[in-house]
Amino acid sequence: MTRTSGGRLAAAIVVGLAVLPLSGCLYAQIPEHPTIVDYEPVPTDEPTDEPATGLPTSMSFADGADLPSTAYVEWGDGFFADDGWKVTKADDGNGGWAYGTVDDVCIAQFWQGDISSLPLVPGDDSASSDALLAYVLGNSTAAEVTPLADTVTLGYGAGGDPSLEARQVVGADSGRDWYITARAFTATGYGVYLITDCTGGDVAATFAEVVEKNPVVITG
Repeated sequence: MTRTSGGRLAAAIVVGLAVLPLSGCLYAQIPEHPTIVDYEPVPTDEPTDEPATGLPTSMSFADGADLPSTAYVEWGDGFFADDGWKVTKADDGNGGWAYGTVDDVCIAQFWQGDISSLPLVPGDDSASSDALLAYVLGNSTAAEVTPLADTVTLGYGAGGDPSLEARQVVGADSGRDWYITARAFTATGYGVYLITDCTGGDVAATFAEVVEKNPVVITG
């Protein structure tokens, strides 16, 4: 994909994803990040610590600036015992794993890890999240992604309160719909992303379920 801007970049993203294999194989096309922290997702049907004293009780982009550099960021795993979902990609030891709906219509791919080698913007988790989105998309820059992305919320903490801001780009082609959602935590040098990919399914409803059952947990 050549570097371009505005609507042409949006079209290039959709076309590029459209030629990939159908739902369930999109995650295989995402490049590995060169520096990854290996840790396991936290099952969310077990008691999980609320954000430690001193951590923000919500997680807007501005709130991220208040995180200590030692804060630990990870996805809570709410699908490991969910009858509606099955493992389609086991934890790869590099921060990534995926679940699929039992009807094979939708895939949710999760990633968490070290993003300190990306061009993060100190004090601006929104801009840094766009840099992470650009990395996931490949051959694009944060400046190209920013006008195409929207701010959405993910679940935060053990209660899953939808108060964690993230950035998202969406696309659709011939019955296939996808959302790519990312949040960078510049103060810690860590980030998370989620790819929700459906063929013939309701991607909006699926994304809502993924968010509800898999919050981002921050401790430390």
